[in-house]
Amino acid sequence: MVLRFLKSSFQKIKNAFAKTHSFFRTRLLGLFEKSWDDQTYYELEKILYEADLGATCTQEFIAYLKGEISKTSHPDFPTFLKFFRDYAIQLLEAPPKVSKGSPAPGEPKVILIVGVNGSGKTTSLVKLAHYFQKQKKSVLVATGDTYRAAAIDQLVVWGERLHIDLIKGIKGGDPSAVVFDALMAAKARNKSVLLIDTAGRLQNKVDLMRELEKIRRVTQKVVPSAPHETLLVLDATMGQNAIDQARTFHSCTPLTGIFLTKLDGSAKGAIVLPIYRELGIPVEWMGTGEGEDDMEPFDLRTYVESIFGNETR
Repeated sequence: MVLRFLKSSFQKIKNAFAKTHSFFRTRLLGLFEKSWDDQTYYELEKILYEADLGATCTQEFIAYLKGEISKTSHPDFPTFLKFFRDYAIQLLEAPPKVSKGSPAPGEPKVILIVGVNGSGKTTSLVKLAHYFQKQKKSVLVATGDTYRAAAIDQLVVWGERLHIDLIKGIKGGDPSAVVFDALMAAKARNKSVLLIDTAGRLQNKVDLMRELEKIRRVTQKVVPSAPHETLLVLDATMGQNAIDQARTFHSCTPLTGIFLTKLDGSAKGAIVLPIYRELGIPVEWMGTGEGEDDMEPFDLRTYVESIFGNETR
């Protein structure tokens, strides 16, 4: 039973990264058929840039590859892919630069959900709520994105469908007031987890920073150790823009993890590597579809194999 579950989970992740895998396999196979000289490495650099690895990660990747190729006599293609897997694993196994908090006994675990509008933020929050429900946790959701009536309405619909308790704000209301009410309710109702939705406006970074700072202050008045996690929902199709978003939000409120969405529609799944290389923020969750169960915890080796394959010879 457990083995069947693990196989199903692996297949979901593999399917989510199918376009990224196809991109790398096709482009690298064509490169491998050539002799390794300066021009070949230049073409490899272009491929890695197209995969949104960015300047620093690309140069480190190539330096690592040159070193491995120099030690190997005529590596075959599976060995070549192994070099890529080994580098990616080495990068992602480095200790994260962020840490999570833990609630005190009797207090709810407070998780702040941030991200730009259109990234899949609200849907990702629902998936997390459903996940905690399946873990037998009692969940409360705060509709803190009061700038979009659609965000509130969407959570109300999902709340009714999945029997998730909500503390609902009104369009144009004060997000911090909603968060305060939700925190008080979570404590009074003895909830295990409080998920807080937030607005995703990046047009004015100053307003965003002030709002998130205010929400953090409010949470700490009621639950001093909160928020215990701050998850950034990132759209994988954004490529290098995803790194810019991560930088911006991380400067506004310290992030503890990333929820990566829309993987199945993008060949840019390798964006995980430069984000972790620069910011040290781990991907915690991956969206694998539109349903409430379509998410998987991030697993380093499954991720690497899904992108670069696991051929051995």
